Amino acid sequence: MNQLAIRHSSRFPGRPTIVFLHDSLGSIELWRDFPEKLCTATGCNALIYDRHGYGKSGPLIHTPRESNYMEIEADILAEIILEYKLSQIVLFGHSDGGTIALLAAAKHPELVAAVITEGAHIFVENETLQGIRQAMQQYTSTILKSKLEKYHGDKTDAVFRAWTDTWTADFFRNWNIEKFLPLVTCPTLVIQGEQDEFGTTKQVSGIANGISGKAETVMVPNAQHTPHKEAGQVVIEKCADFIKAIFG
Repeated sequence: MNQLAIRHSSRFPGRPTIVFLHDSLGSIELWRDFPEKLCTATGCNALIYDRHGYGKSGPLIHTPRESNYMEIEADILAEIILEYKLSQIVLFGHSDGGTIALLAAAKHPELVAAVITEGAHIFVENETLQGIRQAMQQYTSTILKSKLEKYHGDKTDAVFRAWTDTWTADFFRNWNIEKFLPLVTCPTLVIQGEQDEFGTTKQVSGIANGISGKAETVMVPNAQHTPHKEAGQVVIEKCADFIKAIFG
């Protein structure tokens, strides 16, 4: 837990805890009010944290990243769950966070009751790389960098390059976590925007067909890679139905 910025809310004793796992450029603050709205709608508690290298947390531990960096993050997540003595855990992961959620459920099934992924990846697609290269252009030609600096400060360049350098590297082209999916036995809700610029429906079907637990899929109309911001109420309603069906 060293140098990790963590927020924990336990407004609802005896109820599940939703752990929010941010994307490859994300942070606690970048979730904005979505966690509060979802937890209010479901009567759940919340735990949100900045992974190493992001937001208010300390610097990246492993640089340069290796292809198993999200597996390492899944193990760190398990340590956090144990440290806070949490139970009835629902993992809500966006993009990289969704992949980490799947890996955590696969590697530590005793800790995870349910998973919600949003724009998660289980392999690299050409569309993923095209989206990343477009973001690389925007980083130098638009206000994207200055926006990110509000949340990551002097770590911004490192955050951005940790994402782009890793995902566009030759060694990462064959990255794939499908072998872990049969180990995911808990109910899983797979969300993706219909216009996701970083992945196709192959990600959604791959997750849904690959896990051993019950899977539900939601394609969000008029949404790209961040449906919880682009169509927040739709996502909250779908997540609330999913969570209430499991926990009441």
